[in-house]
Amino acid sequence: MNILRPARHWSHSLDFSRLLGALRSLVAFALLMAVSRATLAQTPAPEPHPVSTVSGTVRNSDGNPVADASVFFDEKATTASVETKTKVDGTFSFLALRPGTYTVRAEKTGMRVAAPASLLLSMGEKKQIDLILERAPANPSGDAKEPAAASTMEFDDKPSFTVAGVTDWTNVGGHGSDTKLRTSESLAKETATLKSSDSGRTSADASEAARAADSHRKLGDRAEYSGDLLAAAREYEQAVRLNPSEQNYFSWGTELLLHRAIKPAAEVFEKGTAAHPKSGRMLAGLGAALYARGDYANAARDLCAAADLRPTDPSPYLFLGKMEKAAPEPLPCAAEKLARFARDQPANALANYYFAVSIWKSGQRSGNPQYLRRTELLLQKALAADPKLDPAYVQLGMVYAARANFAQAIEIYKKAAEINPQSSEAHYRLALAYKRVGEEEKSGRELKLYKEADQTETAAFEQQRREIRQFLIILKDQPAGSQPQ
Repeated sequence: MNILRPARHWSHSLDFSRLLGALRSLVAFALLMAVSRATLAQTPAPEPHPVSTVSGTVRNSDGNPVADASVFFDEKATTASVETKTKVDGTFSFLALRPGTYTVRAEKTGMRVAAPASLLLSMGEKKQIDLILERAPANPSGDAKEPAAASTMEFDDKPSFTVAGVTDWTNVGGHGSDTKLRTSESLAKETATLKSSDSGRTSADASEAARAADSHRKLGDRAEYSGDLLAAAREYEQAVRLNPSEQNYFSWGTELLLHRAIKPAAEVFEKGTAAHPKSGRMLAGLGAALYARGDYANAARDLCAAADLRPTDPSPYLFLGKMEKAAPEPLPCAAEKLARFARDQPANALANYYFAVSIWKSGQRSGNPQYLRRTELLLQKALAADPKLDPAYVQLGMVYAARANFAQAIEIYKKAAEINPQSSEAHYRLALAYKRVGEEEKSGRELKLYKEADQTETAAFEQQRREIRQFLIILKDQPAGSQPQ
């Protein structure tokens, strides 16, 4: 083994060229280290990776916080799990270092295991969750028993809004004669009348939370009837938290929709649809809320989906037909579903009428003259089924006017006005037709009747709206100082 030892004296044969090369290498290395340190000093330190937070409260079925409960935070992709204990006020919190799907579940001895809440987290996101633990029933020996499976569900995320108060209808905005506004009001009222295929009764062996939720929903019904709208909204929300059944979701969403809390109503119906994807009336309620927000395309798609769930139920088709008539453009999927409605229920006057309206709207944009004949035949079928359907007469008169057959159009418009003297549209169309044939005096008379009928319709509509009080909504993510919705 060769070991380097220090030389005892300088030899005359020392290679000065090698020594000089070594010195040059040392100088170059020192310069390189100095440059590297300067470069590192100029490079900013990487920003800390954002984390997601999940916090919430564990409560019992009475709404009281549960202290010292075990809460587990499980990551689906890795099956990793973290446990914490709730504080005296029932609160807990977790941090997530990466995006993904997680579940949060709570347990405590002597209480039923809460159903886990599923979450999809993105980086930097904050989630708030409430979990409910029921008291476990006592067994014959008097000891509490703890079943392995959950017997109730919970409303996973707190809503993004708070009902702050009630005001009158004038804060809604828009004029009473606006077609979209009238249609959305009509849809809101009709949504409240939709029935569920489920009887909605709470069985004798239902869970304690389900029975408590049923009680809260009934309290909400009574509060709505008595005019205490804030209490009604809060009772319906509590019912969903205790038992997110289809009926409880629908009652809460409908209450918000009826009182013009459009965005919160859409949020509740969206959650209700996710929890109960087979509920046609939940989809109809969501469609009505989206239509009121001006999201016509998605409103139509939800109504089309509701029609597919129960093809024999006329309600989704009627909602869709009203939207198609009032919307500025033909709605996606509307023609297809309304065609099925008319085909499956040929004796239904409204089925034929709304399909005729759909063909009329799309035909006017396509320029295909065949649409006039198809529209005419459908309207004649609608009037054969219901000779008193005055909107069908008005639409039929428009078909004849489009063919420049004003004499026939006048007779049809007159029929509509006879059936419904307060039809402003019938008088307006009749005034235009008289003007086209040169009968100015009759045109002026009909125009006067149109203005009177329009004023009467508007006054009646606004009187109805004065009876509707609107919820004042504070969105949790809205800037401070902004006006409630």
